[in-house]
Amino acid sequence: MSKFVLAGKADCPHYAKAELLADALQGSLPNFRVHKVSILPDAWKEWLEATCRRNGWKHERSPLVWRELVEQGGNGILLGGFSEFLEHCQDYYGITSDMSTEMMLKIAAENLETQMSLVAEELNPFSQPLNIWITGVLSPTCHILIPHLLSTEVVKAHVINLHLLEFKGNEEELQGLGQETRNMALGVLYQVTVDTNLEEAFKAADVIILLDDINTDGENESDEEKNERVKEISERYKEYGRLIDTRAHKHVKVIVSGDTFVNLRCSLLADNARSIDSHQFVALATQLENEARAVVAKELKVRSSDVTEVIVWGNISGIFYIDLQRAKVYNYNGPIKGPAFFSLPVLQIFQDRNWLETDFQYLVRCQRAAVASKTGRAGAASAANGILRVLKAWHGAGDSDEVLSLGVLCPGLYNLQEGLVFSVPVTFKDGKWSEVFDVTVGDKLKEILELCAKELQRVGPNVKEK
Repeated sequence: MSKFVLAGKADCPHYAKAELLADALQGSLPNFRVHKVSILPDAWKEWLEATCRRNGWKHERSPLVWRELVEQGGNGILLGGFSEFLEHCQDYYGITSDMSTEMMLKIAAENLETQMSLVAEELNPFSQPLNIWITGVLSPTCHILIPHLLSTEVVKAHVINLHLLEFKGNEEELQGLGQETRNMALGVLYQVTVDTNLEEAFKAADVIILLDDINTDGENESDEEKNERVKEISERYKEYGRLIDTRAHKHVKVIVSGDTFVNLRCSLLADNARSIDSHQFVALATQLENEARAVVAKELKVRSSDVTEVIVWGNISGIFYIDLQRAKVYNYNGPIKGPAFFSLPVLQIFQDRNWLETDFQYLVRCQRAAVASKTGRAGAASAANGILRVLKAWHGAGDSDEVLSLGVLCPGLYNLQEGLVFSVPVTFKDGKWSEVFDVTVGDKLKEILELCAKELQRVGPNVKEK
């Protein structure tokens, strides 16, 4: 996969021309990706000097173009300015640019205006409502999620525009949900809209939470019926991706939740929203993580919240592995005790490693099914809590050292296969996630991750090509 970074002064015509050329490449080449960095004119010189100094480059003009080598662990290869980028595109891809001077100046002016607006919004994040879109809003998870989502503790925004999107379901029930949300009279809620089609979907979205899932009848459903459902949801997520690409803000945060094909649905979105950084698409493994914490807590006779840093690896709704190598427990009633901030490694307490590799993994898999059998629905409260944890961390409202398990598009992380969405351990800082590297990926874990990759490969290509 080719990934380029295109940086330039917001008012630079040649940056505008390079930007349009990069958009043309993304539209015609499935494995071409570009990340754009627009810098205000007053800040350009300082930014350019710092970037070149950090990477050992020499470059003096706008734009600056380089090729990332994330999958090889390198910093990147400097390509140069517009002329070098154009020459590279002509030689390797047979694509050129014939933008007129008038068009260059027009786009440069638009870039400057957009960047000035973004900077103003960063300085005053409360100046504009935060647009949050939720799909699959008739799910039990959504009913639990909404009142907690409209809280100043979750997202740092003064007011929120909440957009509820649902294709299937009673129109009266949908409108009732909208009215019920308004009736909460919560101070951060500015407006609620209910949509039943894609005409306005994801417009100006800052946050998108996707709850629509593939619901099957299990053993009562034939393989043909299941395949039809998979095809239906895959086509929908491809369309979602294209709409997010053209309508959502470029800084949009996209969260995929559910019980089935979670990794695949996240991958479909990222594949079809090519102008948006793939880091902004995540699949939730936090529900599994919380369920694993509950199993450990029960064995140790502590609260679930006393167990931390449990890692979920792999395919969230398929083959996954619960890893306790970093897990800690607080308030454990053992021979060694300490103050509230004192913790012990879970693996130091559990001596039966065979139980951890067999019964424990099985119990985690059974947790959700046990809840569903007793309540008649999946663990909606647990799913909602997982979404809220990730949103808090992503918006800087959580602990920056907290380790979360998320499905992300892996560009060679931990020697995982590039282009697949895997659940891995991450932390959040300054609105961005980064992988946790101080973990051990031993031979046994590598084998499990290879099985995960094969499972994802079996389903992924078939669905994506349909």
